[in-house]
Amino acid sequence: MNRSFRFQLALRATAAMVLGMLAVAAITFLALRAVLDDEIDASMLNVASIQAASVTDAASGEMRFHEWELSPDEAASLRDLIRYAQVWQADGVSLLRSRYMTTDLPLDREHLSRAADGALVWAETRWDGVPMRTLYYPLERFGMAHERHVLQVAATLSSRNEMLSRVAGFFALLALVMGATTYAGAWWLAGRAMRPVHEIIDQALSIRGGSLDRRIQAYAGVREYRRLVEVLNGMLERIHDAFEAQRRFTADASHELRSPLTAMRGELELALRRPRQADEYQRVVESTLEEVARLSRITEDLLVLARSDSGAMEPRLESLEVGAVVSRVMDRLRGRAEEKGVALRLRADGEAVVTADPGLLGQVVWNLVDNGIKFTPTGGEVAVSVAVEGDQLSLRVSDSGPGFLHPELAFRRFFREDPARTHVRPTDGTGLGLAIVEAVAKAHGGWAEARNLAEGGAEVVVRVPVAPKS
Repeated sequence: MNRSFRFQLALRATAAMVLGMLAVAAITFLALRAVLDDEIDASMLNVASIQAASVTDAASGEMRFHEWELSPDEAASLRDLIRYAQVWQADGVSLLRSRYMTTDLPLDREHLSRAADGALVWAETRWDGVPMRTLYYPLERFGMAHERHVLQVAATLSSRNEMLSRVAGFFALLALVMGATTYAGAWWLAGRAMRPVHEIIDQALSIRGGSLDRRIQAYAGVREYRRLVEVLNGMLERIHDAFEAQRRFTADASHELRSPLTAMRGELELALRRPRQADEYQRVVESTLEEVARLSRITEDLLVLARSDSGAMEPRLESLEVGAVVSRVMDRLRGRAEEKGVALRLRADGEAVVTADPGLLGQVVWNLVDNGIKFTPTGGEVAVSVAVEGDQLSLRVSDSGPGFLHPELAFRRFFREDPARTHVRPTDGTGLGLAIVEAVAKAHGGWAEARNLAEGGAEVVVRVPVAPKS
């Protein structure tokens, strides 16, 4: 249902107010009715006591009521104050009634029988269309002559009912007025309360791809909306950072892919300008093959990072001995290290058994050791240390090269140190190796850190849990 918050708030506030007023009205109505009924009952009981004494006080046994001397007009004007009285025998025969009564009071023989047995009986009935309150009062206590006589006293309830009707009408009108006032007030208040939300929405909608550096300023100082603005601005900050990272990544990837393609195109165009010897064509093919291999490495690395960014990098976990994995990778790179005159050294503290993906872990070791060989000058050393520290595996790869100029940027994609400082050609790597190391570490629930050593050289530390968290 597409109902607005403003309408729902106004409707619920009105419903709560009306229900509250109805509850108060019901309690007041019942309390007032009980008070009026108590007053009527007390008045009727007093009249019954007086009339019973008057009926039975004659020595001759003649029964008569104690009544005011009223004219017919006075009796009509005091009708609501008059208490009617009538004396009955237990068998329902009328013995005496008030002088202003022209017909008998309505008689309930069951109530009459109970009163003849000595009980006070209260009842409500109607007499000539008028609601009445009736009391059956036994007269046996006034002597044996009245043993089976019952005095019936009745009072009209018209005044009581009229007063209750007025009170009910007053509360109904009050509930209507309060409901309308509450709805109008809640509608206005909800509009005031929702105005900042609409302004925040308008500012958020005005932010486009080219203006992600803008932030929402509406009601940032209002306590109730500050957190909403902070959350939205934080989200915009993350979107902006992701957008900028994606833009840089796309630009860098385009540049990296364009360089080998340009080199290949130049080589092939030069070879096709005129007929050449077989050895010249072979040289072009070999050069082109090198660029194809470089393109393949870049593409594979980009696919790995794309899987990491999309959350699709799910390690195939198994129990493995890390020292053996590192040793195999170092054996594969030992020829390259010896060719450059760089020594490789492995130090493993016992059997470091962890639960990890052997393929991804081997790729981490390959990238780190290969990086170390590239940046270590002839006569230098690349050292690999494997140890289990508490519930984490610590993999450290250090070299005796020039170190990082910007350690904080080491894991940035396509980032390369200054070739003039490191003496490493730009074509010697893709610039994605350390970014993949960090991605694999995070996929295993760990992290990676790059730093410079005090004695010179660089060190990359990778830490991952020994066992994955359930």
